[in-house]
Amino acid sequence: MHVQNLPSVSITFFAWSLSEVIRYSHYALNLTGSTSKWITLMRYNAFIFLYPIGVFPGEMWLMYEALPFIKKKKLYADHLPFSYYNFGVLLLFCYPFLWLKLYLHLFKQRRSKLDKSKRRHT
Repeated sequence: MHVQNLPSVSITFFAWSLSEVIRYSHYALNLTGSTSKWITLMRYNAFIFLYPIGVFPGEMWLMYEALPFIKKKKLYADHLPFSYYNFGVLLLFCYPFLWLKLYLHLFKQRRSKLDKSKRRHT
């Protein structure tokens, strides 16, 4: 089975596409000076559920499913002393920890932006 046919591709595509539509709509409305409170709330809250969906049943599942293919093809980086397979295993191990750091950072940004938004609307 090719990884392109796995449901995780659709999950990843859905989560990231929806988050980008929200984000760029917010940016575009910001440029015109007509950002509403609801689009700001969507911009800084949608990631709470979209990001974990895109990462765990999406990206990480894809990486895991690709490992046997990578191992079978014996893929190596041209000028690096390790295989893509070993790198993939290491990445899968580290990914949740790195992701959590970024996810928590997004909450800090969210708090900062929504606090500024509250001050503007009061």
